[in-house]
Amino acid sequence: MKPKQTQADKMKKSGFKLVLGGLLMVAGTVTAQEDTKLTVQDSIKLNEKIKTDNGGDRNVMLNASSNSGPRDVNIGLPASVGGITILENDLPVVYFFWPELPNKTWRQSVSLQNTGLLKMEDLATNMGDLGFAVNSYTQNGTKDFKVKGSLSGSHFGWLQGDINVSGPISKNGWSYSAGAFLNFDPSTYDVGFNRYEDQTKIFRAGVTKFFKDDRGEFNVFYKYADSYVNTNYAVFEYGPNGKASEIPGFEIGNSSYYVRDGKIRFQDAVSGDYYWGAFDGRDNTNRSHTVDVFGNYRLDNGWNFKYTTRLHLAKASLMYSIPLSIFNATGADGYTIAETGQAYEGNVGTQLGMNSPSIPTTSIMGRFSLNKQIKGHDLSLGILEQYYHVDKYHSNRSLFFQTVEDQPQRLIGPGTDEYGFYGYNSSAEYFDGTENKFSVYGTDNWKVSERFSLKTGLMLRSQILNGNYSQTPRSAGFTMQDAELTNINDSYFHVAGTVNANYNITKNFGALANFLYTEENGRLESFSTAIPPSVVKSRSPLAGVGVFWNTPYFSLVSQATYLTKNNYLNRFNLVNPVDETETQQATIFYNIQTLGWTTDMMITPFKGFNLHYLITLQDPVYKDFSFSAFGNNYNYSDKTVLEISNVLMEIDPSYSVDKWRFWASFRYFSKQYANITNALYFAPRWENFGGINYQYNDHLGFGATVVNFLNQTGAKGTINGAELINDASPYYGQVLTGSYIRPFTVQLSVNFNF
Repeated sequence: MKPKQTQADKMKKSGFKLVLGGLLMVAGTVTAQEDTKLTVQDSIKLNEKIKTDNGGDRNVMLNASSNSGPRDVNIGLPASVGGITILENDLPVVYFFWPELPNKTWRQSVSLQNTGLLKMEDLATNMGDLGFAVNSYTQNGTKDFKVKGSLSGSHFGWLQGDINVSGPISKNGWSYSAGAFLNFDPSTYDVGFNRYEDQTKIFRAGVTKFFKDDRGEFNVFYKYADSYVNTNYAVFEYGPNGKASEIPGFEIGNSSYYVRDGKIRFQDAVSGDYYWGAFDGRDNTNRSHTVDVFGNYRLDNGWNFKYTTRLHLAKASLMYSIPLSIFNATGADGYTIAETGQAYEGNVGTQLGMNSPSIPTTSIMGRFSLNKQIKGHDLSLGILEQYYHVDKYHSNRSLFFQTVEDQPQRLIGPGTDEYGFYGYNSSAEYFDGTENKFSVYGTDNWKVSERFSLKTGLMLRSQILNGNYSQTPRSAGFTMQDAELTNINDSYFHVAGTVNANYNITKNFGALANFLYTEENGRLESFSTAIPPSVVKSRSPLAGVGVFWNTPYFSLVSQATYLTKNNYLNRFNLVNPVDETETQQATIFYNIQTLGWTTDMMITPFKGFNLHYLITLQDPVYKDFSFSAFGNNYNYSDKTVLEISNVLMEIDPSYSVDKWRFWASFRYFSKQYANITNALYFAPRWENFGGINYQYNDHLGFGATVVNFLNQTGAKGTINGAELINDASPYYGQVLTGSYIRPFTVQLSVNFNF
């Protein structure tokens, strides 16, 4: 049985990221699909707009594993647990993804005026973080009455309604905007205990004041979100060449691996009370209230003052069931079906249940900036304040057994209680306290000459942690009633900076170079277990050089990048390769290095036709990765990082004629390693989307999208208990679990705008 890292970290990475696998870039220059040829300037930066799935840049939003959020962007480092960062009105929609995931308070919606992909250098200088981010802006009030919306559905029964109404209130500049987003998604399988895997409701309403002479605007908006989202897994047979094959009675993507009644029994780690949590109930439903005050005002001296503030209150709930292992039981082993008492023999799945019930969180944030164009300089100066309080965060844990089939049944077995559970809170988490980040930043986009431009940015950030956690060892029956508290009183100082240069050698051909640097230490979540965390500063330098070239028929960008990050932490529950009954936990600190080369091309050979092609070659490897276990020394430096492909490719053709648009998106992932020795891996796979859009008139349009129209099936992730395995053959024919890409799905939509 092997959860990667701690059991908590395994769950977070397995079930709680917002979908990895974007085929964008190793590190800096990428362009999503557009209907028009790229300009020279567009060629050297990320697109800042992401349209809806009916528009050109849909590829960033299309998600091959889930329907609830944007896909993440691959930069050659392991997946962030929370997925891609999401901002609304220049502030994070949640301060931290744990225990409140961003997709439980934010979705792509017509109540957003626009949505864009924030470049890596902008995220570094505006937030001090590494990676890409989605930035969105609330649809404010309008001077004229407007209604826009969409209705979407799929042949599996998914139904999504999205509408926004805005218009004037008075003649002195006041207006309003209100919208509702309703999502009822059964996904592609039947869980048995409820119709929907994802049920999300988001409502927005607010007012806007436009100042005279176009001096600016003032907005006050309220958002309420109510959401539960579940994560399914697939069961498959592992074979040679990394192939995952379906087993009888279980279809990858069309069968459910949730326990049939949708309930798990827990012991509350704070109160000590036992209770049943439900996947579709209160203990998995996130409710939040958000008030945003934002706008801008143009000062007499030409500076534009921009501001955005937020109060975010949430009762954050998470509930997940994570597969740990599958083994075969005989009749003599004493397993019975919990509901009927019938004796059971066959494959048994070990599951780890986790629940954080209604954790109160409070976020207060504010960003204030000044911007002005001074000759060849576009200057911006700002401050960012982020305050976060979490009240007695705790994660309750229990272990149980279930049958291995579609809609599994809970089992009672050796060592379980009468309900079929054991190990209550043996890996429970707890912390309580506040975080505060205060940052100052500045950027300068300098047009040095007609041929040369230079963009620089710097952020200085102070981070303070105050609170408490427990170093009391976790064992079965652990509660905070008998635990001792240890104070948290840490402070850190971080520097982030970027330099981006672009030089036109000729009118349409040139070179580019960039450098980016970020730092981070710990945060409250680092103190969730009994083991004191390492808060050594983690540094992430990134450097890239490349070229761009434009002709009337194609635009090309090609760039090489180098990226490192130190002080990664994993806590592995290792299995002795010569004695599977012996396990040992190892805490390992290591570094990661990534070399990459990305080429991005837009080809427009004739009117109406576009072909976007992107290929990334990368080599993400472990560095200084050594440890001891079971009396042996292991060193896996220079092994390829888990779950990351060395070759990523995207092919996006589209053709527009009259009112019609035909498009497709093909994404290729080379093999992904499933254990740290690189002996086990999953075979290369393709993911694909396609669609037809018809714009009836200026107000009404129709769309049809097919997910995975080539009907592939695919598994991904890691293989439990296999960290030290050097020979893959013993795993051939074994039944394993993992995540998967979405199966064949037909989606239809109607969009209107009046």
